[in-house]
Amino acid sequence: MNQIAVSVKDVSKKYVIGKQKDGSLRGTLSSLLSAGNSTKEEFWALKNVSFDIQRGDVVGIIGKNGAGKSTLLKILSQITRPAEGEIEINGRVASLLEVGTGFHPELTGRENIFLNGTILGMTRKEVASKFDEIVAFSGVEKFIDTPVKHYSSGMYVRLAFAVAAHLEPEILIIDEVLAVGDAEFQKKCLGKMKDVAGEGRTVIFVSHNMQAVNLLCNKGIVLSQGTVIYNGETIEAIKAYNNLSLNYQNSWSGNEGDEEVRLLRTAVYAETEQFFNDEDIFIEIQLDVIREVKNLVVGFHLYNEFDEPIAYTVSGDYHPRKIHPGINDFKFKIPKHTLTKGSYFVKIDLGIHDVRFITREVGDLSFHVIIKENIGCVYPVNDIRAYTGVFRPNWECN
Repeated sequence: MNQIAVSVKDVSKKYVIGKQKDGSLRGTLSSLLSAGNSTKEEFWALKNVSFDIQRGDVVGIIGKNGAGKSTLLKILSQITRPAEGEIEINGRVASLLEVGTGFHPELTGRENIFLNGTILGMTRKEVASKFDEIVAFSGVEKFIDTPVKHYSSGMYVRLAFAVAAHLEPEILIIDEVLAVGDAEFQKKCLGKMKDVAGEGRTVIFVSHNMQAVNLLCNKGIVLSQGTVIYNGETIEAIKAYNNLSLNYQNSWSGNEGDEEVRLLRTAVYAETEQFFNDEDIFIEIQLDVIREVKNLVVGFHLYNEFDEPIAYTVSGDYHPRKIHPGINDFKFKIPKHTLTKGSYFVKIDLGIHDVRFITREVGDLSFHVIIKENIGCVYPVNDIRAYTGVFRPNWECN
């Protein structure tokens, strides 16, 4: 049996950017008058993309907006054809791309379930055996006999995902469309995708949520400007994406302060570059002390991605200290299993205790925490409720 589920070889997709022909009289006259000034440009959404996906792999395709992810999924779903190259797909494919794909708006939810099953090559009896499970998962029982054109976007996506995941496709393709759903729906979807993968089926998942990619996928493909820049292990793919897209500032150099103390450098780092929740995070601050200073306070503020203050700390717990002239280094540690997933920002404070500030909130640093493992026993690893809150201590339970 062929162990390759999807093979992509030198696939390229070209679009022509510019004014399209308008069949109206006004459009025809306009095109004739502007023929000499018309500008058309070729845009390659994908260029020479090649990779293989093994059966049973769960692959995250990640990249910035405009990287070519959705175009690639449309080609894999055979919604559009590549301009160059070829793809080989071994197995039945179910796709959930943008809202509106896959359902006929005039048909009811019930009719669309059976229509999709037929497209996948299933018999009516096979679809009927899954029908109740699909409807229960989607939560649209009350509206199952209503034309889907009357569904809200959330109802539509819930039913579309339930159909795609339950009708036993050998390859399941999911776009960022899951972001349309609420938190409870996303939790159910992640759990179902893990179940699908556990049954040996192949999942191709596009998302900007690195936490979901890390928890769900065993392989990662990073796209940038229509080309593959990384294909391999998930953690390395996330690292490549972060370096490419998010531009986190892990260090700062400058010369801020007054005639007594100057802030020269700050840095935040962990054992790995990914700042996993199960490793210590260190913050270093380097000062140039011009002359001896008493009661110097060296501290930092920690903010979350919503610019909300999370914590504040200072060296020596405000105990009076003499700092001798020269280069002085301070090092703080945020213990492992303290922060939950998300982005964090560090801003440095210097001052003389109970006298004055020297600098306030300078040397911005940023980092992103990823949950590497499930701690505790309250929730399964794919349950998004396990990652809510500000902190994530390593509480034990029996």
